[in-house]
Amino acid sequence: MFRLTLDGKPLVLAKRTSLLDALQTAGIDVPHLCHDARLKPFGACRLCIVEVDGEARPVAACATPVHDGMRVRTRTAELETLRRTNLQLIARHYPKEAVLAEPLHPFHRLLAEYGVEAGGDVHRDLFHDDSHPYIGTAMERCIQCYRCVRICEEVQGQFVWEAWGRGEGTRIAPGKGGTLLSGGCVGCGACVDTCPTGALFDKRVTAEPDNWTRTSCVYCGVGCQMEVGRSAGRVVAVRPANSPVNRGHLCVKGRYAFDFNHADDRITSPMIRRDGGWEPVCWDEALDFTARRLQEIVDRHGPDAVGVLGSARATNEENYLAQKFARVVIGTNNVDCCARVCHTPSAKALKTMLGTGAATNAFDDIEATNAFLLCGANPTENHPVVGARIKQRVLQGARLIVVDPRRTELAALADVHLAVRPGGNVPLFNAMAATLVEEGLVDRDFVAARVVGFADYVAFVADYTPEKMAAVCGVAAGDIRAAARLYAAGRPSMCFHGLGVTEHLQGTEGVMALINLALLTGNLGKPGAGINPLRGQNNVQGAAQMGCDPASLTGAQSFKDAGPRFEAVWGRKLPASHGLDLLQMMDAARDGELKAIWAFGYDIYQSLADAAETGTALSRLDLLIVQDLFLNRTATFGTVFFPAASVFEKDGTFMNSDRRVQRVRQVLPPPGDARPDWWIIQALAERLGKPDGFAFDGPEAVWNEVRALWPAGAGLSYPRLDNDSPNWPCPDERHPGTPVLHADHFADGKAAELARIPFVATPEQVDDTYPLLLTTGRTLNHFNAGTMSYRTPNATLAPSDTLDIAPVDAAAYGLKDGDIVRVRSRYGHACLPVHVTPAMRPGQLFTSFHRPDLFVNQLTSSVRDRLVHAPEYKVTAVRLEKPDG
Repeated sequence: MFRLTLDGKPLVLAKRTSLLDALQTAGIDVPHLCHDARLKPFGACRLCIVEVDGEARPVAACATPVHDGMRVRTRTAELETLRRTNLQLIARHYPKEAVLAEPLHPFHRLLAEYGVEAGGDVHRDLFHDDSHPYIGTAMERCIQCYRCVRICEEVQGQFVWEAWGRGEGTRIAPGKGGTLLSGGCVGCGACVDTCPTGALFDKRVTAEPDNWTRTSCVYCGVGCQMEVGRSAGRVVAVRPANSPVNRGHLCVKGRYAFDFNHADDRITSPMIRRDGGWEPVCWDEALDFTARRLQEIVDRHGPDAVGVLGSARATNEENYLAQKFARVVIGTNNVDCCARVCHTPSAKALKTMLGTGAATNAFDDIEATNAFLLCGANPTENHPVVGARIKQRVLQGARLIVVDPRRTELAALADVHLAVRPGGNVPLFNAMAATLVEEGLVDRDFVAARVVGFADYVAFVADYTPEKMAAVCGVAAGDIRAAARLYAAGRPSMCFHGLGVTEHLQGTEGVMALINLALLTGNLGKPGAGINPLRGQNNVQGAAQMGCDPASLTGAQSFKDAGPRFEAVWGRKLPASHGLDLLQMMDAARDGELKAIWAFGYDIYQSLADAAETGTALSRLDLLIVQDLFLNRTATFGTVFFPAASVFEKDGTFMNSDRRVQRVRQVLPPPGDARPDWWIIQALAERLGKPDGFAFDGPEAVWNEVRALWPAGAGLSYPRLDNDSPNWPCPDERHPGTPVLHADHFADGKAAELARIPFVATPEQVDDTYPLLLTTGRTLNHFNAGTMSYRTPNATLAPSDTLDIAPVDAAAYGLKDGDIVRVRSRYGHACLPVHVTPAMRPGQLFTSFHRPDLFVNQLTSSVRDRLVHAPEYKVTAVRLEKPDG
């Protein structure tokens, strides 16, 4: 305990902090300019100086740790005189007009408080850059607090800003390149957020927000918390909020890519397709029409002729209602969501082997680990805030193994980069396991206490030595052994994996092979360890967890165990037939067996692999209900369109990748006749004559029913979530949450069984006709089908998807940067601009799939995961051709 006296008032602290933190805890405001709670103490501005008994001269509070018995004075006449003098020195070369124009900046407020005038003798020849769409510069306002330099290094890890020169000649400018963009800026806006003067500013903010609302980001599954600024009925600004997930940081999409909300082509009226075109109608007509058509299909073909697709863009409450609608109103288990095509393999593997189909550890464990095993994931681009945290931990000394065909940003920092051949994950992971066994790197105590099937597994994996698997997976045996040793030596070692593991023929089995590695090394059930899928979309974890899955109910509960409880609450028997998943729905639609689909917040035609097959399936439906913000590609086949409210226009909750349920709060009303998904679902249930169970007065009431049915989430009430976001399981409101799963036992018992996973090669192989391997993924500036991000200035940061190709292959085909090339697979073709990069290995290509008009999924194959049917987006054999004309 630390007992302090601060300006005559006692304060007791349970742990050591900085003196400035202690003063802020006590509610004592001390001036400062170079301090930011996200950064290491700096002590340069000398404004937070205080007097401490026993110290010969004033000390900087930000850089002084507390000690027991400390007596502090903060506002003596001598201190105030020193602060005024320091401010005068800082303001000597500061522009007067800046203070007058924008008096609310922290530095400007301090000048006013101390009666200090800016000198106006402004330095010249300063860095200027107007090329960035979001970040502006006014470096005549720079007071050399170095906060921009430090936050770029210590939080984002991008090292864009540097101090040039010395003394009076010191200037802040990018260290590499003549502009922010050429200097490596990723547009996170952290430098703007920390700048106390407006030397760096958001070019987007043209009106001062009159209201700020805390909510959750709508992009990836990290679940960053942010504050959204509103003015004149529009979203005008976003700034990071402090939370355990993002710690006051955001990425370029979360902070800046919000213009989609007010895009000119936003659909704000219900529509029905008539005479080949869309006709706007009122809600009554749209709902009556849809209810009549659905009822006709159910009467004629039965309830299993209808499918409902939940949405990773929608809230937990809305996804819960979607699956309840399918099962109660329609009477079918044909319900699924986009988790099917990304991380259902993760959920299946984790559920099968460990009993819970979700990440085992919280993001806070990033700072507690000694080594990372990063497999098929590119978090600095696809999960940027978590990627930045991983990067910072590596810079602090944690070891890093990256498994990825490409040389990504983190691969360049890795101790070992295993550039696996696409499709080779299972033999690679098995070879790492064989190394652990052969070299005595197994945690024998953990295996003895918590693992079964070890002897059988040892016999199985003996056939997968690195020397035998090197040619199969395309990685040198020595590198495989080095990676296995690093992972075993880390302890705790933390594994993150992404779609580069799951979107394969053996996607589920690939995750199971990773779980084997964790079991063998004892990297489960402890902080800083675990197997952790990085979820792609903001609420893809929640959509599946709420029951948008044909084989499970809300909370990923089985029909056998939880079915009676659901029937009692819902007052209706659950459907008896086994439901179809998304890919099975496409097959059934193609074959004329599925007659109707309701898809909301999900552009299935743009997103599913093998677009030609998907288009055929959708064209054969009798009824396709599209519910979205925009007329997406799926709407090409649509029968009726329901205009949905955006994330900024409704309340509810999202569930992020590390099992936190977090609040979504309405910032402004929906435009026109757009409505929240939960409102639309309930209205259609009423039209179909089944309003019972669909008369909630708002999302909180829906969530309370979820909590009543899902024991692991019972303690997550709205009042609690307004102040906290514990990791579930959280069975009651006194429970602290569960950051680490499987600490003493697994969900299904004390021990977990090792899985013997034989390698099965994908049928998608190169040959003389299709000699190159194409893999797909996302990039930093865009998101999925581009529905949101391409309706923002992010389109200027990354105007197009590109075909990334190794220099040797580019030379062989006579290609250079910017050339347009036709990529042809066995399933279709797409034309893409070339990007020549050493990040690619010879014989392999990469592209993203963000621009709808380029339609990359015309290329991808019909191969699916053997257990859960996720498409194999990551392996497609292709050839390159000159485009027509």
